[in-house]
Amino acid sequence: MSKRLEGKVAFVTGGGSGIGAATAERFAQEGATVVICGRRKEPLEAVVTKIKAAGGKAEAVVADVGQEAQIVGALEQTAKNHGGLDILVNNAMAYTWGGIEAMSTQDWQANFATSVDGTFWGTRTALKLMKAKGGSIVNLSSICGTLGTPYMSGYSAAKAAVINFSRAAAAEGAAAGVRVNVVIPAVVETPATAGMLADEASRKNTEKLIPMGRVGQSEELANAILFLASDEASYVTGAALPVDGGRSAVLVTAL
Repeated sequence: MSKRLEGKVAFVTGGGSGIGAATAERFAQEGATVVICGRRKEPLEAVVTKIKAAGGKAEAVVADVGQEAQIVGALEQTAKNHGGLDILVNNAMAYTWGGIEAMSTQDWQANFATSVDGTFWGTRTALKLMKAKGGSIVNLSSICGTLGTPYMSGYSAAKAAVINFSRAAAAEGAAAGVRVNVVIPAVVETPATAGMLADEASRKNTEKLIPMGRVGQSEELANAILFLASDEASYVTGAALPVDGGRSAVLVTAL
């Protein structure tokens, strides 16, 4: 590896599995000191153990991104312990499923606590911590935030908000050298999508909608996040990058 993140301090939310875990591992391979957070201690520690076994530097912090004091405190403590914060990846997500007519206000709002509020609290804190020397924030959205998704209206709305919030944050952070970008996955093979990919028929039907003919892997998303987080993307801010095998580029037809 080229050690593109040597000397950098990176914080990844939702780092116990899926895209967050793959991103933490990729960052560590490139020389970063990585702090991962999540609500459950065991999966976080498993990722940290794997990173350390490979020679990387990592630590885990139990924190609920949907609770302001917890995510702000975790970020501030990370900067205090490691002399600053260079990279933040707002990856943690949560969603509810159901039709609009039957959706409760509580279920609707539950989609925003992690994806929108957590991203806001994390970005706001990172902007303050990074303004002295610059940095990079990468926020995770979803194809549900760019295309309407039935029975996932709350999640779709929340992930759409992440995209435009990130553009505004990019405009505000630019003068201080803080870049803010978005990665937009479609279907990625993670614990969160295990149900929809559980049987061969469902998997094949999903893959038919993707021009590349397969679902994405967490490592492929991690590579895109790595690019945006690194100095190689020094002139990239306010971008929303689909990493979806071409899914968002095509109109679905009956053919």
